[in-house]
Amino acid sequence: MKTTFSARFVQRMALTTALCAAAFSAAHADDLNIKTMIPGVPQIDAESYILIDYNSGKVLAEQNADARRDPASLTKMMTSYVIGQAMKAGKFKETDLVTIGNDALATGNPVFKGSSLMFLKPGMQVPVSQLIRGINLQSGNDACVAMADFAAGSQDAFVGLMNSYVSALGLKNSHFQTVHGLDAEGQYSSARDMALIGQALIRDVPNEYSIYKEKEFTFNGIRQTNRNGLLWDNSLNVDGIKTGHTDKAGYNLVASATEGQMRLISAVMGGRTFKGRETESKKLLTWGFRFFETVNPLKAGKEFASEPVWFGDNDRASLGVDKDLYLTIPRGRMKDLKASYVLNTTELHAPLQKNQV
Repeated sequence: MKTTFSARFVQRMALTTALCAAAFSAAHADDLNIKTMIPGVPQIDAESYILIDYNSGKVLAEQNADARRDPASLTKMMTSYVIGQAMKAGKFKETDLVTIGNDALATGNPVFKGSSLMFLKPGMQVPVSQLIRGINLQSGNDACVAMADFAAGSQDAFVGLMNSYVSALGLKNSHFQTVHGLDAEGQYSSARDMALIGQALIRDVPNEYSIYKEKEFTFNGIRQTNRNGLLWDNSLNVDGIKTGHTDKAGYNLVASATEGQMRLISAVMGGRTFKGRETESKKLLTWGFRFFETVNPLKAGKEFASEPVWFGDNDRASLGVDKDLYLTIPRGRMKDLKASYVLNTTELHAPLQKNQV
């Protein structure tokens, strides 16, 4: 029986198509890739944007994606991520009750004037399950404060956790000063970083992410709807993520949708109008699904090649990868995909262990 080895032995691996499909650059408006005949991304009316493939991480389109901008309520994606990680670690449960403090008072609180709220009152006891829906669906700023106090003891301590995850996720153009995203000096993020936070939500805290597809919830007798209008668009299978708006930020939207095994994430920042951010996001997602596909040519634990092995019970050893490999290629070009590899040693000598890296 052959033994599969992850590829420390493999010095270099290449997967290419006849048209160099895996090597295309991120597209910009009006570009045309002559080799693949993929038209440029449609004109996007926003200050910055990006479109990435969730599985491969490939950037399909971008413009000013690293520009530091006011995230507004996109900040709540990181708030949600911190909460999701805390629940994943067993710090608290959705059924736990949170006692609302004075700093989460909604009505009459000058901090929250004119902003989106759950309308919490001090002394209320509210389940975590309701507060996280107030954050993710209704964008409630009072809910963010209540959960920050509950999860970390204070808003400042919670913001510290948010920025720790900024570092852990390798985000280069993000820094948070608030738990809710209302305008604050020194608070910024970028379209690229927001797309990466979305990717982390989906990958690392799927239970938390699953809330984002819910279209409405009721709290204290008030029916509240999800602010992401793309959830109602029947032409796309959108299941998240988050809107944001202040006068300074403009209209922001991070969205994610699936088609088959493909998942795309778009981030649009500095849009002109409430509906415009949805229109521009839909353009990106539709273009991505129309012209690209995600493929999984190498699967974890499966042999992709074998090599002779010396001094062993078997005369050949199987080579494999330790995690699934995804690629984004022009749609319909899977048949042209070719794999090659180079070993970092001229010979394989026993003893070798199964799953050795």
